[in-house]
Amino acid sequence: MDSLLDDVRRLLPPRHTQVWVAIAKDGATASRTYGVDADADGEIGSITKGLTGLLYSQALARDEIDSTTRLGDLLDLGNSPAAHLLLGDVAIHRSGLPRLPRFDRDKPMRARVKAMKKDGTDPYGDSLDEWLAYARATRLKRARYRYSNLGYSLLGHALAGAAGQPYAALLDTRVLRPVGMHEAYVAASSTDLRTTAVGGVSKKGVSQSAWTGEGIAPAGMVRAGADDLEALLRGLAGITELPGADALEPLAKAQPPSLVGAAWMTTPARGRTITWHNGMTGGFASFVGADREAGTGVAVMSAVASDVTHYGFAAIDSVLA
Repeated sequence: MDSLLDDVRRLLPPRHTQVWVAIAKDGATASRTYGVDADADGEIGSITKGLTGLLYSQALARDEIDSTTRLGDLLDLGNSPAAHLLLGDVAIHRSGLPRLPRFDRDKPMRARVKAMKKDGTDPYGDSLDEWLAYARATRLKRARYRYSNLGYSLLGHALAGAAGQPYAALLDTRVLRPVGMHEAYVAASSTDLRTTAVGGVSKKGVSQSAWTGEGIAPAGMVRAGADDLEALLRGLAGITELPGADALEPLAKAQPPSLVGAAWMTTPARGRTITWHNGMTGGFASFVGADREAGTGVAVMSAVASDVTHYGFAAIDSVLA
C-alpha cells in the first residue's frame, strides 16, 4: 500500500507540497501525509456537505423529519421564500436557493473575495444569527439543479434543530465518531482551531487565513487529518458501515453525466461508477471518491487551492485499478 500512496502523490503537480492521501483497495486502506506532520489537519471544504448529507439520511430514518418538513419549520426564517422550501429539495440542490445568500451591503461577497485574494482574509466567520438574516433576505431562483452552499448550511442547521443540539455536536455524535473520524472537527470560529491546524495558500501562493464560520459550517467548515480521510474513505468504499449511507444513492440529475443524492455525486467514468465529493477553500483543495462495487477509492487533500478532482479520478482509474 505504501507504494500506491506514493503513486497517488506523484500524480499531483509540483505546486502541491503539503498533501494528505488515503487509499482503499481489496478491502484494505492506508493513509499518509507528505510535507506536513502525520497528525496535521486541513480544510476538507465542501466534502463537509457529504457529511451533512449523511446526517440528513439519518434524520429521515429516525423520523425527525419527513417529506413535508420545511426549512422554516426548524429555523427562524420568518415568512421568507427560504422558509417554505422542502428539506428534500435542498438536500439534492434543487430548491432554487443560490450558491450564497444576499449579504449585507457593508459586507458584500465581492468585497470579501477581494480581501481574500489580496490578503488571505477569511471571507466567512458569520454567526448563525447573521447567516439566517442573510437567508431571509435572499431571493430564490428557478428550481433546478443549482449547487448551493447556502442550501446545505441551512439544511445542516435545520437537522440540528430537529435533533435539539448544535450542528457541531450532532455531526460529531452521529457521523464523525461512528465513521472513525476521531480527530475531525467543525471549525465554527477561530477559537476552535487546534495546534495541529495547517495553513494553506491560494493558487497564486498568497497565504490564507483558516476558514471558519458558524453560519456556513454545515456546508464547508470541517477540518480533518489523514486518518480521518482514511476512515471516511473506508465507509465510502463499502469496506465498513457508513451511517446514513442512503445519502449516497442517486436521486436526481445534476450536471451531466452526474447524478446527485444527498450531496454525494455519482458519475460514470471509464466503465466505473464513482461516488464522490470535492472541496475548495481559500487555501485548500480536496477530493474523496470510490468505486463502491470494486471497494476501491482515494482521498486527497492539499494545502493549496488548486483543484485535485481530476487527479482523484485518475488515481482510481489507473493507480488503484
